[in-house]
Amino acid sequence: MSSKNAPIPHAATGGLSRGLMLLLASTGFCAGGVMHVHSPVLGAMAQEFGVGPSVIGWVATLTYAGYFTGLIFIVPIGDRVDKRRLMLAQLGMLIVANVVLATASSLGVMMAGSFVLGACVCLTQNLVPIAVGASHPDERGKVVGTVLMAMFLGFLFNRLASGLIGAYFGWRWSFVFGVLMLTPLALALLLRLPSVAPTTRIGYGSLLRSVWTLYRANRGLRLTSATQFFLAIGYGGFWATLAPMLLLLHGMGPAEAGMMAIPGAAGVFISRPAGRWMDRSGALPVVVTSIFVFIASLAILGFSAWWIGAVIVGAAVMDCGLRGAIVANQTLVAGVDAGARNRSNTIFGAHNWGGNTTGAFLASMALAYSGWTAVCVIFFGGALLALALQWRLASTTGARR
Repeated sequence: MSSKNAPIPHAATGGLSRGLMLLLASTGFCAGGVMHVHSPVLGAMAQEFGVGPSVIGWVATLTYAGYFTGLIFIVPIGDRVDKRRLMLAQLGMLIVANVVLATASSLGVMMAGSFVLGACVCLTQNLVPIAVGASHPDERGKVVGTVLMAMFLGFLFNRLASGLIGAYFGWRWSFVFGVLMLTPLALALLLRLPSVAPTTRIGYGSLLRSVWTLYRANRGLRLTSATQFFLAIGYGGFWATLAPMLLLLHGMGPAEAGMMAIPGAAGVFISRPAGRWMDRSGALPVVVTSIFVFIASLAILGFSAWWIGAVIVGAAVMDCGLRGAIVANQTLVAGVDAGARNRSNTIFGAHNWGGNTTGAFLASMALAYSGWTAVCVIFFGGALLALALQWRLASTTGARR
């Protein structure tokens, strides 16, 4: 191997410090949560722009598509450059995107801004590689669970705040709130986030090609990522259609849709326990149990068209199932290759958010043309495929992985 292609080793570390852990968690909370600001106010947007559920669903779909694009073309750069510089650049663009969305004068501008916002929010995909690289191997599940717990809390806070702000001040102010939250974060990262040495010097084209090489070389990485893809279809589809469904079937507006973030963040309470269980027993029992919990949530959500309580309970159970799976799977993926953590995260994240994008599109179309029952059938099919992949993986790699 030439010196140009040789990995640049990380400095030795005594473990993840509390200060860095707090900074990474705060970044996940603030930046990750912005991804879901639009969810509670989609119905209000549809009314202002005079469009139906199938059209306004493109706002959510393009946000997820932007995130997916960022995962493929931006996140791998974190293995080649200082992650600090990359995150600060994306955060600056994220603030600009929120300003554009707050002042959008047409649905076209709204869709374009949503795509850029999604592409910039993928800065959070640097958090797990940084945390895992600075932590001891026997505590990685707990560390990943902590980072993801903060991000999930950000989802809850932003959905709740966006719904309430949208109801009382208008949906545009939800994005203004995002700007006010992200600006202090940018200053904190500028002052406190340490530099992270790159692990390779290969060119950008070679870097992107190496993602495919890594994908082909690791069967466990492929199946783990595919499992998360099929679960994400249900999750992305649920949140993309929640506000239009509540407005269409129950006459509820942004405030009520935003309040659904409270039960919909129940997974916060199982993230760290799932990480500790992963450290003790491996990923497989955590993931399989989580999928069964996820399937149970779909049975509950099937009654949402007739009973609002089913939405509340189903959202809570769904989030617990999804969070348990993602903590275990992402911890597993982060350990595949120490020199390619961003690229491994690209593969996993692309599957996860590709599933969100697919779910948002399929569920929006199903709700518009076939109703809520069809939406739930799509979710259920994805969960069954995820379970089948785990059984296949268990049969070839053993119970502990």
